[in-house]
Amino acid sequence: MKEQFEIQVLICGAGAAGLAMAIELARRGIPFRLIEKADQPFNGSRGKGLQPRTQEIFEDMGILDRIVAMGGVYPTERRYRDDGSFTDTVSVEQNDPTPAEPHQSPLMVPQWLTEQVMRERLLELGHRAEFGCELAGFEQDAEGVSVQLGSKADEETLRVRWLVGADGGRSFIRHALGVGFPGKTLGIRAVVADVLVTGLSRDRWHRFGDGDMLRQIFLCPLAGTELFQIQAPIGLDADIDLDAQALTTLVAQRTGRGDIHIHSVSWASAYTMNARLADQYRVGRAFLIGDAAHVHPPTGGQGLNTSVQDAYNLGWKLAAVINGASTALLDSYEQERRPVAEAMLGLSTKLLDAHQRGDMRRGREVHQLDIGYPDSTLALEQPERTGGPSAGDRAPDAPMRGAAGKPQRLFDLFQGAHWTLLGYGAERSTVRPRPGLHIHVIGPGGDLQDDQGHFRDAYQPALGDWVLVRPDGYIGAFVSAGEGEALKSYLARVGLHPVELEDLT
Repeated sequence: MKEQFEIQVLICGAGAAGLAMAIELARRGIPFRLIEKADQPFNGSRGKGLQPRTQEIFEDMGILDRIVAMGGVYPTERRYRDDGSFTDTVSVEQNDPTPAEPHQSPLMVPQWLTEQVMRERLLELGHRAEFGCELAGFEQDAEGVSVQLGSKADEETLRVRWLVGADGGRSFIRHALGVGFPGKTLGIRAVVADVLVTGLSRDRWHRFGDGDMLRQIFLCPLAGTELFQIQAPIGLDADIDLDAQALTTLVAQRTGRGDIHIHSVSWASAYTMNARLADQYRVGRAFLIGDAAHVHPPTGGQGLNTSVQDAYNLGWKLAAVINGASTALLDSYEQERRPVAEAMLGLSTKLLDAHQRGDMRRGREVHQLDIGYPDSTLALEQPERTGGPSAGDRAPDAPMRGAAGKPQRLFDLFQGAHWTLLGYGAERSTVRPRPGLHIHVIGPGGDLQDDQGHFRDAYQPALGDWVLVRPDGYIGAFVSAGEGEALKSYLARVGLHPVELEDLT
């Protein structure tokens, strides 16, 4: 008799990665628990940059407007010279939206505010994180995972089907699994602190000592708060206090100014920069996401974003398998996400080198809109395309018009836990309806009209093409009118099985 599980998934770690995983499971109705060893939520700004691709994900989760309201755009940098003069520079590109890419500029939102919004969304979906609850041990077998939980009040043994480690760079789960975490220590230690400051304007990101690692210090006004974030490299063996008086002294030493005063410190940390990548993202029924799978220098604002996208990739796949899809679907998680993290580590390290030289310019390379999975086993293309997006690429947005005359965006149609199938001048009857699949036909007689040509421009389809968009907003399949059987086979492989309309009566 097959084992029954009251809780399907245990998520360990309630930071951004764990919260994203919980939201993805919650909106698909999957029973889970989210535990966090700390007694209370993280209260710092460590990951303050939200890239355009993550904004698209938050739009899908239904929280983007709240996130935007919490934060703001990156301020212009003010770079001070030793004589007190300065120049103002825009180093974080602010670009205008396009029909295919509606979010083009990074947002600044302190991490604790981002996670606050995510916890609120999770609560709306009927779940909350359990703080002060720690994973003490686990054993897995062919059917599931036996876990031991501990809190100040009690100890508990639980049986779950899957285990997700979102428990940070020192991951207990990664260590217990025996997964290697190779990489290197980068020889740089730094202070980061959220402080209440007087003596500086809030309309600039103030930078002193650019290019000199012994004198650099940056003070950035944190959007949505009254605080500034201090960033400053320090000696590897430096014994440094992180209270207001000590940080005021550090600021005075590095800026040469006595008018900048730190009145309080809400959060502070001294840390050593590393670049490390887990050898495996999955061992049996256990998965690693976020910092448990990869750590890196903070340059370029990639970490929190990559962590959220790990969860966004794994969440729908776990839910699909729990609902009956082949477990082979889960093999694509590491296949797709580990190369992304590997590239991200290289980018962050490269930007760190530039940072040390005083070059802080950031452009499209950090936006994560060009991330894709063209080599994934989930990428089907028949015949092979020679122009436009390919299977495995991010699915562009496109403003369109519904048959009833109202404006429609593709992103609005994608929003939710379902797959989306778009037929360009195709016959709707070609594909039988099935649970979890939304079918739209574009063109004469269809429910969508590409009246401004944005879909044509973004996707470059041929008449009769079908574009299948995954729940995480990537193109799963791009097939021509004559490849209907290949499309049907693909749908079955990911757990989308047809149902006759007569069966629903």
